Amino acid sequence: MNRPLTIVIPAETYAPEVNGAATFAQQLAQGLAGRGHSVHVICPSPSGMAYHQADERGVEVHYIKSRRWPLHPTWRICMPWNVAPAFDRLIDQIQPDIIHTQAHFVIGRRAFTAARRRRIPIVGTNHFMPQNVAPYVTAPSAVVAAAEKAAWWDLKKQYQSADYITVPTQLAADLLHEHGFDAPIRAVSCGIDLSHFHPGQPADDGSSASPTVLFVGRLSAEKHIEDILEAIAKTDPKLGLCAEIIGSGEQEKILADLSDELGIADRVVLRGKVSDAQLVAAYQRADVFCMPSTAELQSIATLEALATGVPVVLADAVALPHLCDDGVNGRLIPPRDTDGYAQAFTEIATASAQARQRMSEAAQAIAARHDISATLDSFEEIYFGLLGN
Repeated sequence: MNRPLTIVIPAETYAPEVNGAATFAQQLAQGLAGRGHSVHVICPSPSGMAYHQADERGVEVHYIKSRRWPLHPTWRICMPWNVAPAFDRLIDQIQPDIIHTQAHFVIGRRAFTAARRRRIPIVGTNHFMPQNVAPYVTAPSAVVAAAEKAAWWDLKKQYQSADYITVPTQLAADLLHEHGFDAPIRAVSCGIDLSHFHPGQPADDGSSASPTVLFVGRLSAEKHIEDILEAIAKTDPKLGLCAEIIGSGEQEKILADLSDELGIADRVVLRGKVSDAQLVAAYQRADVFCMPSTAELQSIATLEALATGVPVVLADAVALPHLCDDGVNGRLIPPRDTDGYAQAFTEIATASAQARQRMSEAAQAIAARHDISATLDSFEEIYFGLLGN
């Protein structure tokens, strides 16, 4: 397991796109490159035009010609007739030992085909739920339900042709089995760099800033960020609870308008995309981190908050309960229950210093299980196992 491998990572979303799947694919690629492997990422071009570049960590990124997907305001997709020749040419040039696809749509679908034809071992990691797309489909509910059923069938058909299937959490694996998967599925955390996220130094200037609820992520419909704003509006105005929202997406104007309607615009800051240093600082000054999404297969942003020692308030949905011991490092709230969110925000924001310290320590203990080094160890073990080493 010491020899360097040549690894291709097909991804439907990648930097500079900001979302959980893109972040994981980038940190996986850069982490493997840092261990001496030759890593190539094949993904949609953010500009639309095909090009290639090596990033600062030595990852070779091959951007395929793309276009905007009409059902989503920021996603870009590649057309099959562009992907097939470009992907096959790259695979024949690179001659990878392993293909590790991050999706099964267009580039990922071609990855499964190319791997089978060339007898290259392929690992498939799934980050997708049909619920991620449903909010962007304008159709009668019966049509949406039928489309979700078809999407689960297609997901199963593609991924069960992989030599090895992984997902970020055991809860995500259980969800796939509930939808008909009968192949073995291994839970491997997306992981985070624990050296990058850590609690900040407490302020010693005597200031008393208003308590803040932080959200980090894509501003999209399935995240239900409006629940945070509605919950803040239900808290006691004397508490002065504020919201800091980091990320971009089609919900940005909607959230700004909602803040005005609720009368809390002076307590809501929409920061858009921020630098890595600004992100770390935002976690360090937050009193509460909230993820109200109902379509998370893990949540890298929540892991980052935990590593920073921030108490969390999470929707009790899909894989988020995996990251919260209710009442210990935060609270689990029934999805869309804004009264429950408001109560949880108030409880944590007004807790004693000793209680908050206990929650912070519990949060960091959970994050410690998700060090990216363990994730890289697991995938190297999988790769070499498939290669018979």
